[in-house]
Amino acid sequence: MSQKILLNAKEVNIILHRLACQLIENHLDFSDTILIGIQPRGTMLAQRLKLLLEQEYKIQDIALGFLDITFFRDDFRRTQKPIEANRTQIDFVVEDKKVIFIDDVLYTGRSIRSALTAIQSFGRPSSIELLVLVDRRFSRHLPIQPDYRGRQVDAINNEKVKVSWQEQEGEDAVYLESTTNFQKASNE
Repeated sequence: MSQKILLNAKEVNIILHRLACQLIENHLDFSDTILIGIQPRGTMLAQRLKLLLEQEYKIQDIALGFLDITFFRDDFRRTQKPIEANRTQIDFVVEDKKVIFIDDVLYTGRSIRSALTAIQSFGRPSSIELLVLVDRRFSRHLPIQPDYRGRQVDAINNEKVKVSWQEQEGEDAVYLESTTNFQKASNE
């Protein structure tokens, strides 16, 4: 397996600041806006953005929740192995609020479709936007596009985008991992 760095820690930090500024431009005081990190990988990005908005840009009282979409996925029953669900944590009213879904990588769009279904259990938002750190442009199965994107990546099917966070993996970085046909053949 080969690995190529797409974003280093400095570039991730710059992107986080840019995304925070774009959110401020569109939502100002966040009084009617809710950040929802999609479990499991969107939670770190959502937490980092909330922290950045509060500490660097002095915006207070930002509502942050985490949404588990496990049981709303269209492939939920297609696997033989047990699926480990995460915890949904939404301690506020979603009705008539502007919801911003946050995820690390937008790939096929199926996770976002599941999130759209899952959020309805908490009320009917006035609008829903999507923020992603990495948008895999040529991999979409559904017509879903981000409103905010950190970086757009052209990755093919045997390539995987891996996001590492300082708090979990010990570094802020984004990698493109690929398994070449030669490597696949020698590993089989």
